[in-house]
Amino acid sequence: MNKTYFNPGCALSIYKPDMEIRILKLLNEHYGETHLHKICCHYEPKVEPESLIINVCPGCDRRFRSLYEGVSTLSLWELIDGLNEFPFPDYQGMRLSVHDACPVREKPEVHRAIRSLLEKMNIVVEETKYHGTGSRCCGDDFYGKLPIEQIHLQMQKRAESMPCEEVCVYCISCIKSMYIGGKTPRYMIDLLMGEDTEPQVYDTVQWHGQLQEYIDSHQN
Repeated sequence: MNKTYFNPGCALSIYKPDMEIRILKLLNEHYGETHLHKICCHYEPKVEPESLIINVCPGCDRRFRSLYEGVSTLSLWELIDGLNEFPFPDYQGMRLSVHDACPVREKPEVHRAIRSLLEKMNIVVEETKYHGTGSRCCGDDFYGKLPIEQIHLQMQKRAESMPCEEVCVYCISCIKSMYIGGKTPRYMIDLLMGEDTEPQVYDTVQWHGQLQEYIDSHQN
């Protein structure tokens, strides 16, 4: 394997820009030499053959591993779960549900890592009926395919299927969806870093405009 890269993805870079440097520092301290990679997953990654790209975003993971030759991927969740040392915060038995993101629906190893990390943070999971490989979309994937009103109804339906008021998500767009649906989202990075989760811009059209602007400006 030639090099290891960390790609924070457009959503995290918009959500909390400083977080990518904090994560990169943790990777270099606990995992090994890791380089920051900022080319959007919609474009050729321009990395050496046999490079590894560590991803936070489930969509980035799917695109990098399926669209580009010579690239392997690993979710940050699997990596952290496999570390011998990590400064896990203690949430003292907090109970929450988990929404599993669509792009990694076929990756049970990611689902296991998420729940293992929650357990290591002393968080109790109350599963929704549709989880893991049987998970259902948060509603955001319908953007551009359905009218906004119907998209929001899908978001509400998915949120209402969660047994707990607080819902762990590991996709930024899922933060917005759960918030619109009436639940309190808890983003996995925020949980690991001991921070609150902020819905920020949750208007669906404005949010996708932000994403597209980032995508267009990170082609190389």
